[in-house]
Order: sequence, then C-alpha cells, then structure tokens
Amino acid sequence: MAGAPDLNDIKRRMDGAITAFKSDIASLRTGRASANLLDPVTIEAYGSRVPLNQVANVSVPEPRMLAVSIWDKTMVGAVDRAIRESNLGLNPIVDGQNLRIPLPELNEERRKSLVKLAHDYAEKAKVATRHVRRDGMDGLKKAEKDGDIGQDVSRSQSEKVQKMTDDTISEVDRLLAEKEKEIMQV
Repeated sequence: MAGAPDLNDIKRRMDGAITAFKSDIASLRTGRASANLLDPVTIEAYGSRVPLNQVANVSVPEPRMLAVSIWDKTMVGAVDRAIRESNLGLNPIVDGQNLRIPLPELNEERRKSLVKLAHDYAEKAKVATRHVRRDGMDGLKKAEKDGDIGQDVSRSQSEKVQKMTDDTISEVDRLLAEKEKEIMQV
C-alpha cells in the first residue's frame, strides 16, 4: 500500500480546518472584550502584511475596552487604519503610541452581521475539508489504478475518508451553532 494516501495525514489536515475555524470564530466578539478580537487584523508593515500581534501588544483594561500598545511609533497610522478597515465595527482612539478601542453595545443589526461572518468562516472551513477529501479520494483512485491497492481496500478507505469528512463538517456545524447562540444572546 505504498501508493495509498495516509488516512492519518487526511485526518490531521481536516483537524487543521477545524482549528483554523475555531481561531476565526474566537475573534468574533460577543459583547465582552477579548484580546482575540483583533487576531484577524493584519497590518501593512515593513513591506509585507503582518498580524497585529507582531507590531503591538493587545490588552483588555476593562470589560468594554481594548488597549493596543504599538511598539514602533511609525506604525500607529497603519494599525489605526487596519483596525478601522477590518470589518469589526471598531473605531480606535489614538493616544500617542497607544490605541484605545471602546467596544460599542451590540445592536441587532451588528449581531446579525457577526452571525453572517461566522457563517462565512464556517463555509471556508467546510470548503477546506472538502478539498482534503477530494485530495484523499483522488489519491485512492490513483493508487487503485496504478495497482498499489485493490478495489476492496480502495472502497474501504474511501468510506473512511467520507466518514472523516462528515464528522469534520458536523463539528464545524456544531461550533457554528454554539457561536451563533452566544452572539445572539442579549
């Protein structure tokens, strides 16, 4: 079975899609401040795009406020702009090399847009999972065609890959439902 795809590798890649999804939805705010809220923000710095945590420190001084301490004062404008354009609905207040970001109360419209964003993240995770499934199935077909594995083994492995895919997609749906409930709670 040298030519057959490794099921452990397929499982690892599908788990990676879930991990990325968890990271994405952790950045969606639910009414209380969290330093993870700014994780998806990237800044144009030093000739490339870098995550915010590579140019600044994010802290939560009070429940409805984030504080961003920028290490390089030349980056203050870029960080401010990146946060404003991040589709998170935040308006930083520049204070020297620091930004104070008050978190407004979530209204119904903003909650719905956050839920929509969570659905987009979920779809991205499902697409990644389906890509892994497709790669696994293609590998099995090729191994069977090349004579590395028999038809029975190929069918059995295909069923396992499909089960992993179904399990991963159900986990994404479960996490999405939890996050949606958390966002919509008043």
